[in-house]
Amino acid sequence: MSFPSRVTVVEVGPRDGLQNEATPLSVDDRVTFCDDLIGAGLPVVEVGAFVSPAWVPQMAGSGEVLRRLATRTGVRLPVLVPNRKGFELARAAGAREIAVFTAASETFNRRNTNATIAESFDRFAEFVPEARRDGLHVRGYVSTCFGCPYEGAIPAGRVVEVATRLAGMGCDEVSIGDTIGVAVPTQVADVVGRLRDVVPVEQLAVHLHDTRGTALANVLAALKEGITVVDSAAGGLGGCPYAPGASGNLATEDLVYMLQGMGIVTDVDLAAVATASRAVAHRLGRPLPSRYLAAGPAPLGRSPS
Repeated sequence: MSFPSRVTVVEVGPRDGLQNEATPLSVDDRVTFCDDLIGAGLPVVEVGAFVSPAWVPQMAGSGEVLRRLATRTGVRLPVLVPNRKGFELARAAGAREIAVFTAASETFNRRNTNATIAESFDRFAEFVPEARRDGLHVRGYVSTCFGCPYEGAIPAGRVVEVATRLAGMGCDEVSIGDTIGVAVPTQVADVVGRLRDVVPVEQLAVHLHDTRGTALANVLAALKEGITVVDSAAGGLGGCPYAPGASGNLATEDLVYMLQGMGIVTDVDLAAVATASRAVAHRLGRPLPSRYLAAGPAPLGRSPS
């Protein structure tokens, strides 16, 4: 099997992970969480979302979180923005990277954003070109690429259509999401293989939830297709309020343990990520689903360094 020598881990715990928690963390706690993850060597940490606090109270204060992290070096700090207003707030807070999001399922997109897929692109057209002109890095998320809680199976062609449109409008990177964790490796290989024909593989990432325990296997399938950017959340935080039954993201510890054990470079300190996850679990008052957190380092010195 051929795997990449290096993988970039995109940490989404402070945004995608925390946005579904019943009890919002304070700005201070979120800054500490981000600092712990930055200290663990994660090269990309998504620190918040400029969305309405009425709809996502967990992300209130994202501007302050970003401002307080602005002096950190050697790390990219993207933020999620849904529309022109969110973009302007993010830019005022000093954002140098933004992410936009849509879906491969019309029903899910309506539930998640109160807009059709076409209307989402109309919103993006109001600010993505300006962001590009200003030198901001732009990422595009595509949710429900393998299945939707409302529509069921999603045709691969629809994923390709949406992802291609995001790349065409100026997204530097497009992240393909298994929002409800239904994908299996053959599906991931099929979708990524189709996408490689129309979007450079260097612009593609995967965002895999571990609802049914297949996330790591799906990562391997993506790596074999040339993917070198993988999203994950410390401790396996996450879920989605508009995806009934969806559990957390792939845990960063589990991902890094596997990659490092395979000899794939991540530049991430596995023990430090685990420490950050335990700290945020304490703040949340509940255990997190990461298998590495539950099991700890492998015996007999086999845990990757």
